[in-house]
Amino acid sequence: MTTRPWIIASSAILVLGATVFWFTRDEPTGSQALPAKLQCELPPSSADAPKPGMVWIPEGVFDMGDSVYPEEKPVRNVRVKGFWMDRTEVTNAEFAAFVKATGYVTVAERPVNPQLMANLPEDMRKPGAVVFKVPAQLTHGDDPRQWWQYIPGANWKQPAGPNSSIDKFGQFPVVHITYEDAQAYARWKGHRLPTEAEWEWAARAGAKALPGQHDQHDQPTSANTWQGIFPMANASEDGFAGLAPVGCYAPNAYGLFDMVGNVWELTADVFVADRPAVSNSQGLDPDEAQRPPIFKTLQPNLQPKTRVIKGGSFLCAPNYCMRYRAGSRQPQEDDLAVSHLGFRTIYQP
Repeated sequence: MTTRPWIIASSAILVLGATVFWFTRDEPTGSQALPAKLQCELPPSSADAPKPGMVWIPEGVFDMGDSVYPEEKPVRNVRVKGFWMDRTEVTNAEFAAFVKATGYVTVAERPVNPQLMANLPEDMRKPGAVVFKVPAQLTHGDDPRQWWQYIPGANWKQPAGPNSSIDKFGQFPVVHITYEDAQAYARWKGHRLPTEAEWEWAARAGAKALPGQHDQHDQPTSANTWQGIFPMANASEDGFAGLAPVGCYAPNAYGLFDMVGNVWELTADVFVADRPAVSNSQGLDPDEAQRPPIFKTLQPNLQPKTRVIKGGSFLCAPNYCMRYRAGSRQPQEDDLAVSHLGFRTIYQP
């Protein structure tokens, strides 16, 4: 059995204020509210296409990287071969079909190793996840524990905990998925996860050069991101306060939906970066704002690898996380199940 990490993390679907979750089992009343849409219409995928539900990404050469955050540098010229890529993030319905066919149990659902977690509170020794919740107020500065909470029982089927469900959310991206889980799904499909270069080339959709400095800092108008001041106020100008169904925004020039925003996406690459420390004068590290706090550090030989994740999520806001760009990147622990993180697969002939 794979060793669980020092935390299991997730980011629940949020609304403004003290908040409840979209995935609740009860019908929405009063403070509960379903999102604006439960499904968005996708263009039909031709049954005659060699890989239905996927689009062809041609071979190309491009400037990979960016210059907004240190870990995005240096920009270098990269060549990638052609491949097929899922046109949307893998959905709850698609992942449920995989689980039904294989009996697979995700990392966030498996028992926690009690020896590794012996010094944690009892609740944190149960299978579960760390859930994002909009804080009513900030009383401890930029401490991320004010908006991340450990919820026993949170997993891909119950994104906000035991009283939540994905029953009405089959067309939403599956979340609480670790690298191991994504790899298992990809193998079942006969696919694999994209490398960072493949993912970024697909997201650029043929744009070989780095965007201009002004364009790099612009928040996209057609993507699911955070409009307002994170983590207190989301104006939801893009139509969603939390996750959106796949395909609600215009595709890029290659026909790929949600390559920026909605959920971060896993790649196959191990994260390597010589990143300088953030000085106190710069405020909260944008990475740490988006990720749950460290509850426990394992011994060095037990630390999981970190993978490159791409594209940003619905939590990315100009004040903390300008990672709604093709060249953005962030590390993600292999064993960390997070509900603002999903994935898509590729197939290379």
